[in-house]
Amino acid sequence: MSLNTLFVQFLAVAMKELRQTLADRRMIGMLVLAPLVQLTVFGFAVDLDVDRLPTVVVDQDQTALSRQHVAAVLADGTLERVGTRLDSASAERAIEAGSAAVALIVPPRFARDLERGKPTQVQAIVDGTNPNKSGRAQSTVLGYFAAASQRLLAEKSGGTPQTAAFSLRPRVFYNPRLDTPIYMLPGILAIMLLINTALLTAIGLSREKETGTLEQVLVTPIAPAILLLGKILPSVVIGLFEFFLALGVSASIFDLPLGGSFALLLAATCLFLLSTLGVGLLVSTFSRTQQQAFMGVFLFILPANLLSGLLTPVSSMPRWLEPLTRINPVRYYIEILRATLLEGSGVRDLWPALLALGAFGILILAVSTVRFETRLA
Repeated sequence: MSLNTLFVQFLAVAMKELRQTLADRRMIGMLVLAPLVQLTVFGFAVDLDVDRLPTVVVDQDQTALSRQHVAAVLADGTLERVGTRLDSASAERAIEAGSAAVALIVPPRFARDLERGKPTQVQAIVDGTNPNKSGRAQSTVLGYFAAASQRLLAEKSGGTPQTAAFSLRPRVFYNPRLDTPIYMLPGILAIMLLINTALLTAIGLSREKETGTLEQVLVTPIAPAILLLGKILPSVVIGLFEFFLALGVSASIFDLPLGGSFALLLAATCLFLLSTLGVGLLVSTFSRTQQQAFMGVFLFILPANLLSGLLTPVSSMPRWLEPLTRINPVRYYIEILRATLLEGSGVRDLWPALLALGAFGILILAVSTVRFETRLA
């Protein structure tokens, strides 16, 4: 066979594939519109710079000098004041409740000790569940007071500082060693469940449509709801098995603390699986082939991952992106996992996230079921 004949065959196959691709409007959307949207959203969402960390201030000195230093610490935008507390105990409760990530505590007699040349100690309490955020908070506070101490002592000693005027005493809650895996593992578990169960459902149904098996089953006297339930039940079982397996591996290898209620974790996982199975089912109703189902699932997974707070804290994202994170069930599931496993939180603390997770799961699965039954009719 000549090279000319091989080239003609190659060109014919290539043109055929191109015509098929351009004839499928859904594929055009996946290949052109979706990447443009994702590129725009991801460019803003993937920002590893940590800023606007919610901070409560406990100024026990209440002098002009203490207020001046507190304002200077907050000036660069890394820490954002969200409230003022009268004592350190109430500041700790704010961190435990999740309404603050940092507590800055200025002791009594702060200004008087500085005027007398006595060292004074400032305390920073940080939430250690996110090592990136807590490390940045500590370095911000420590860096400011170290520089301020040097300036103050240089002024008092004619340019030759001798001892530090300030010292910082940090306290880290929940993750004292600031181990990154402990913070990341709950999020990885959530993404793993999303990928595996959504893909399993979407590709399984698309494969049956592609091979004609689904049409053969439809001629049997099986109600569509029963058919659908029988097809997604294996995905639920596999998802729960992977959840238990991931918890066991994380605890035994990475020392992930298994705090909080196990029943709460199981209930949250079942609610999350409603969303993942619903996504897989919905994608399968728009897909004619397994390839389309695969691409459709990943078009959902990528933004859901980046807008979940797994890599970038939601508080550090642009404010116009935060509403998008509120319609992302992955965000709520990761919040529940981290709060339960690392902080030992219960239903009393997590009921808003549980309610949102359940509502999104029921809504997504209901819409998917209606569309699936309509496509079968």
